Amino acid sequence: MAGVAPASAGDRAARLGLATVLAIGAATAAAHIGNNFTTYLVGGLVDRFGFLPGRMGLFSMAETLSYAAAMFVVAPRAAGLSARRLGMISTVLVVAAQGGSALLSAYWLLVAARVAAGMGFGLMNSAVNLAAGRTAHPARAISAGITIQTLLYAGLNIALPRIGVAYGVAGEFAALATLAAVFGAVALALPAQAGAAVAADRAHGPIGADGRRILVAMALFASGSMAIWPFMERAAHAIGLAATAFGQAQSIATLLSAGSNAVLAAIVSRIPRAGPLAGALLVCGGACAVMTTVGSPAGFAVALVIYNASWFVVYPLLLSLAYGCDGSGRLAVMTTATWLLSISFGSLGAGYIAQASGSYRYVGIIGFAACLAAIVATWPLARRLDRG
Repeated sequence: MAGVAPASAGDRAARLGLATVLAIGAATAAAHIGNNFTTYLVGGLVDRFGFLPGRMGLFSMAETLSYAAAMFVVAPRAAGLSARRLGMISTVLVVAAQGGSALLSAYWLLVAARVAAGMGFGLMNSAVNLAAGRTAHPARAISAGITIQTLLYAGLNIALPRIGVAYGVAGEFAALATLAAVFGAVALALPAQAGAAVAADRAHGPIGADGRRILVAMALFASGSMAIWPFMERAAHAIGLAATAFGQAQSIATLLSAGSNAVLAAIVSRIPRAGPLAGALLVCGGACAVMTTVGSPAGFAVALVIYNASWFVVYPLLLSLAYGCDGSGRLAVMTTATWLLSISFGSLGAGYIAQASGSYRYVGIIGFAACLAAIVATWPLARRLDRG
């Protein structure tokens, strides 16, 4: 068109960057649907079929174990894989598993569907880590993606319980299948290309002592902070917090998480790692303990908000350590896989602890101790990376 100057290369790069950020945000939202909303499914299945907490711990474990397994399979091949292709395969798996679960009532068939869904979530999270690792600032890309995810989830935390009230757990499964399809479609804008050959060469070497330290820290953080997650709605219900009020508290928490991650995305490349990571771990672990020991619904809601906001700061900061040690993306994928593996066993343990003790008190206290141990594990490495 006459009178309109052609776009500069810088403008094109800016638009491409925005498309990539939006795709990473959608992929992040798709990858974490299970982590964030399986808690509603657990509550709905308990109400409808009367499954015991131990069985629901196994239900959650099946999803997270297969999630982790998919990421461990991807990790050694990370540098040579297309993030977009992983996202496409993931979307097909998750939509089929969530949609099929809406029609199921047999416990073991529901568990089998969790395995398929978990594999899909693992492939999508691998796509997120690989796409972020191929940007100039991976931690910034992860934080920006989490910002988009949490903004989307702010509304979903209000809507999903209402869907459950109106249409039951089958309606929740159907809604989550629809969301997976929508997020997967936007994630098609993820970069299609694989990593460079030099990155592929690095991806086959040992992860070293620093890599192992990061994996241990993520295992402690995940098992400590996330063991209670599948039972969060049940813990809230036990002290009189209604499901709709729980959803409202979750919505506030996700909005604050979005704000904290937007700030983190802007400043993460200019701040030290050690202090902010240790502080966020301390706050997150403390919130876990408060949630499971407080007796008032209002106190639980406040702790839940703090827990969510701090959790979403710890996660990208831990991944920033992984990217700082290994730019190929392999260690980041392994770190996230370790997160899921630890959640799997933590959720199973939490279910049986709750069943044996009649409360979730000890789950939160153990979580606090694990977060303190994660600070000890990460502090020397974070300080060294800060000095570098």
